[in-house]
Formats: sequence, C-alpha cells, structure tokens
Amino acid sequence: MKKRLIILSDLWGFEEAGWMHSYQKILNPCFEIEYFDSRKLVDLDLSDNTEGRLHARFVNGGIDRGVYKLGLQEKETIIVLAFSIGGVIAWKAGLKGLNISTLYAISSTRLRYEKEKPDCKCVLYFGANDRYKPDVEWFRDLELDLNLIPDQEHELYQDEEFAKNLCRKIIEEQVEAQNQLIN
Repeated sequence: MKKRLIILSDLWGFEEAGWMHSYQKILNPCFEIEYFDSRKLVDLDLSDNTEGRLHARFVNGGIDRGVYKLGLQEKETIIVLAFSIGGVIAWKAGLKGLNISTLYAISSTRLRYEKEKPDCKCVLYFGANDRYKPDVEWFRDLELDLNLIPDQEHELYQDEEFAKNLCRKIIEEQVEAQNQLIN
C-alpha cells in the first residue's frame, strides 16, 4: 500500500505551474498523492491576481482558513510536500494537530516568524539568495537543519534539477522509514 503524500501549492496555485510536472512524474508511481491548490484551499478572491494582493489575502486570514480546512480534510498520517505559502499552511496545521510524519517545505519564508515547530520531521529548503529566508539563529533555536541551495532565489522549487533531487530524497527517506517499521 502506498503512503499518502499531499502537495500544497505556492500562492500562484497549480493552474499555471508547469514546473509541477517534474515532481508528478517522479512521485506519482510511489505515493498516493492529493494536490491542494493553496488559493482554492483558502477560498481567495482572485479578481486581482497581483502578487502583493494575493500575499496580503493569505496573511490576513487566508493562512488560518487553509489550516482549518486542511485539518478538516486530512485525518490520517500524511507526508507533506509544500511550496512557499503552502509550507506555512502545513506547518501551522501540524501545530494544530494535523498528523504529519514528514513535512518537506520549500521556500516557505514566512516560517521565519514561527516560534515553535510541529511534532514531525521537518525538512526545509531555501535558496541561498532568497532575502526572506529565516536566519541561521532561527534554525538553531528550532533545532532544524539548514538546507540552503547555492545560487538559488525564492523560486528554486521550479528548477527541474532541484525537483529531481528532492523527489529522489523523499522516496529514499520514505522507503527507509518503511523498512525500519518492517524490521
């Protein structure tokens, strides 16, 4: 039986996320995947799609709505792969009791404001050149590994080579975790 993996989009959603195909083709054979478009999860008004407006809508109640709705929809243990704002939604849902075994969050820069971490394995990646990434002290305070990808900005998750490497890592870690349960 395949493990459940949910994927949460960035603030742009999945409609125009051609980069998502790099993840799908590698992960689909290995997991039972459910996709959550972050914009639809939080019921955003999409009449003005500028980045600043979308961001403000997430920060001003959208994230909390997403946390609530995700908690209602997911009752079993899940693995989460989340991009940017999706990582914040998953993180906060984990703090509210969402049963996450491993959270893979990429470029979730708003995590820099968090003071506690969810009770799960957290694997975070940031572009070394992303000016909004958490500082080294934040990682130390929350006892998290610092995974910076050299020469990358915020959208590092859109890079096909990064996607391939991350998917391989997710599969390897989850197979290893499964083998430890069997043994």
